[in-house]
Amino acid sequence: MSVANPPMGVVGPTPGDGRVVTREEERRVIFASSLGTVFEWYDFYLYATLAPFFAALFFPPGNETAALLSAFAAYAAGFLVRPFGALVFGRLGDMVGRKYTFLITILFMGGATFAVGLLPTFSAVGWLAPVLMVSLRLIQGLALGGEYGGAATYVAEHAPSGKRGYATAWIQTTATLGFFMSLAVIAICRTQLDAKAFAEWGWRIPFLLSLILLVFSVYIRLKLNESPLFTQMKAEGKASKSPLTDSFLRFPNNRLVLLALLGATAGQGVVWYTGQFYALFFLTITLKLDFLSAYTLVGISLLIGTPMFIFFGWLSDRIGRLKIIMAGCLIAAVTYFPLFGALTHYVNPDLEAFQAKTKITVTADPTQCNFHIFVGPWSKFTECDRAKDALTKSGLSFTSVKAPPGSATVVVDIGGTKLTGFDAKEGGPKLAAALKAAGYSATADKAKVNWFMAEVILVIMLVYVTMVYGPIAAFLVEMFPTNIRYTSMSLPYHIGNGWFGGMLPLLATALVAWSGDIYYGLWYPIGIAVMTLIIGTIFLRETKDVDITK
Repeated sequence: MSVANPPMGVVGPTPGDGRVVTREEERRVIFASSLGTVFEWYDFYLYATLAPFFAALFFPPGNETAALLSAFAAYAAGFLVRPFGALVFGRLGDMVGRKYTFLITILFMGGATFAVGLLPTFSAVGWLAPVLMVSLRLIQGLALGGEYGGAATYVAEHAPSGKRGYATAWIQTTATLGFFMSLAVIAICRTQLDAKAFAEWGWRIPFLLSLILLVFSVYIRLKLNESPLFTQMKAEGKASKSPLTDSFLRFPNNRLVLLALLGATAGQGVVWYTGQFYALFFLTITLKLDFLSAYTLVGISLLIGTPMFIFFGWLSDRIGRLKIIMAGCLIAAVTYFPLFGALTHYVNPDLEAFQAKTKITVTADPTQCNFHIFVGPWSKFTECDRAKDALTKSGLSFTSVKAPPGSATVVVDIGGTKLTGFDAKEGGPKLAAALKAAGYSATADKAKVNWFMAEVILVIMLVYVTMVYGPIAAFLVEMFPTNIRYTSMSLPYHIGNGWFGGMLPLLATALVAWSGDIYYGLWYPIGIAVMTLIIGTIFLRETKDVDITK
């Protein structure tokens, strides 16, 4: 199926029913699709932004890293289920239509987010609170699994050849803008309310506001027409009757799906979440910067960096998508360690100086030290786990020393001051006192923060995000045929972002607590980025000149 050059004033394909895509319609499609997707990302990332705060609200107290891991596990659950949403809604989108499918997804997303604002906390209903929270996160994840592929496909199928990278790059800005919006709303709520009021009821406001966004999003999407390429395909009777089978069980499409995952979206996912979410968590949890300052730094970097999504989408129309994505993975992998080290130097120099002069060791029987990822009622925390938790929570690196087998006593040595045993109730205060005596400060001194250099580092990491993310929508759309495009592109995208990317805060936090090195969690995104670089460079080919009407 081929489409002739469009007449004057027409920028996209001319479907079989005679309807043409004008420049005005293309702009309306980009605006409406992007704005609705911004709202969906806002909904999805509210939880992620508040994850450290929710650890105290929806999970049991007593072990702060364990509670944080639980919060991150619930956060990750929304990502883990996204590929299943891609399967369900991708199939629907390839059979029924792009427009109506992402109308359904936005209803699911907005409804689940609004319901989070009505949830009871752990103190009120016990373990039912995290169960309900995770259930709503799963609904959000399913909805987002269907949303992105629909929006990207819909915009690309309206865009003219040679401008798909630029057109779909507007969709790529939505995740960052949604993240920025969530930061802004939360910051306003937290600054306008005192700490007690925000903890009791103020945290619900950002979630409840999503109802307004939902109504507006549905309204603007109802005014859109169906994709012209999908309309033509349906008119010609060429729609797939089994898009799941055609996408994942038939060669060569199944091979392309696997290569798209391992050679493009996996690396893109970890670079995206490192540059935005992990950087934010590192500032607040590890470097002990106050939330408003951290939100401001990250928010400014988002504002500065967001136009780069459009730039790299535009550039990919000229030099190709693949080389830009691969370059982003390479540069990120090479520079993450020095960048995060520099972030410590410029944001909390006192912490850096304390670590340089104070040797900290944890002596314990290795068999008593566990690697915790998914934390719940089944989890058991030993003295070793609690000691490492307390040090990790303080943003401190330490060295693990092997104790004689069978030794049940843990010894924490802070510059020569030894704490023997780590009782759940007394260990924390004793450790805090010993750290303070050694010169440790529990908060970053804002007077010593080099704000300019900290911002430069965050902007650099966001440029990496724009390099890998700006061209990815057009690249994935161009890899697959129209009749199975929605299904085929959605699955690798959401596994790459939902599983490889979404698991990053959880795995990185667990790796730091287990290893005793505040930078050790970076090995995860670096390893995935290198894998993507190798597979993508060897097996994938450029797509910018592909005719997507076939």
